[in-house]
Amino acid sequence: MRLIEKFESVLVLLAIAVGLALGQLPWTAEHAARLIVPCLMLMLCGVFLHIPLADVRAAWRDFRVTGLSLGINFLWTPFFAWTLGALFLREAPELRVGFLMLMVTPCTDWYLIFTGLARGNVALGTALLPWNLMLQIVLLPIYLLVLGGTFVPIQASALVESVAWVLLVPMGVACAVRTGLTRSKGRQWLEGTLLSRITPVQVVFLALAVVAMFASQGRILLEQPQIFLHLLPPVLLFFAGNFVLAHLMGRVWRLPYPDVVTLCCTTLARNSPIALAIAVSAFPDRPLIALALVIGPLIELPMLGLVAQALLVERRQGWWSDRASVERSRRAPVARDAPTDDVCGAP
Repeated sequence: MRLIEKFESVLVLLAIAVGLALGQLPWTAEHAARLIVPCLMLMLCGVFLHIPLADVRAAWRDFRVTGLSLGINFLWTPFFAWTLGALFLREAPELRVGFLMLMVTPCTDWYLIFTGLARGNVALGTALLPWNLMLQIVLLPIYLLVLGGTFVPIQASALVESVAWVLLVPMGVACAVRTGLTRSKGRQWLEGTLLSRITPVQVVFLALAVVAMFASQGRILLEQPQIFLHLLPPVLLFFAGNFVLAHLMGRVWRLPYPDVVTLCCTTLARNSPIALAIAVSAFPDRPLIALALVIGPLIELPMLGLVAQALLVERRQGWWSDRASVERSRRAPVARDAPTDDVCGAP
């Protein structure tokens, strides 16, 4: 893991502080909002470059973990998030929408870091990325309209337009670049050289977007510091509930330790950058929704670190069988290292 990735949460905190300071200048506070969406779109181009969409079939070579992961992420989690929001954020509808958006968008990048730290099945986790990405793009508008439209007015046309503009444009650009570079330079050069250099740039653009957002809307947080305390209980309960559920499913299906780690990490880590990009574009007049999506990861990242350490303790104490784990890891798809040059559906 690169140094900039290790301290991503610290960098985001620093970006918040810088944004709050710049927000005290009238000119900055007035114009900073124009930079948020461009910075997020550039960051998402880098995120999508890392995801080999042509490998969507690879995850089903281990259908148990794939089925459990997708079921928890896209069937159980929306219901769970809606319930937690109803219990803790009933009096704060905009925070409730932001919380819902965060929880229904599973992570497509940094959960692999924590999967690796906990000695999980990184190859299988990598193969799940295209499914997590495609399903959340399709289902996020539906979740918002069905689950969030009851307490915050949402225009379906504006929401779909935001998804198309903020997500599909960067995805199309990234897919075209990935296909072109794979054909001209080879997949090994793309993933071994280029992508490793792009990752720090993604973090920088995310930090710039956070600076711009807090420069334009940070006064709301200064006036209402209790926002963080409102979000803390439902976020912590989400992690506790899904952690217990992943363990229960691991026991029922008798999964080996590496697969349990992958199931835990993919059902806990959330995709705040994608949700943030949609929130800024679809709800420009409701800044609390976007603020919730920035505050959430400040709780999430330390929790993922604790989860990784807890899983390692379980491994040392022999909670999970490693029987056949080596064989399963060999059979699991290694999406990023696959020899094929078929990327993004390229023939």
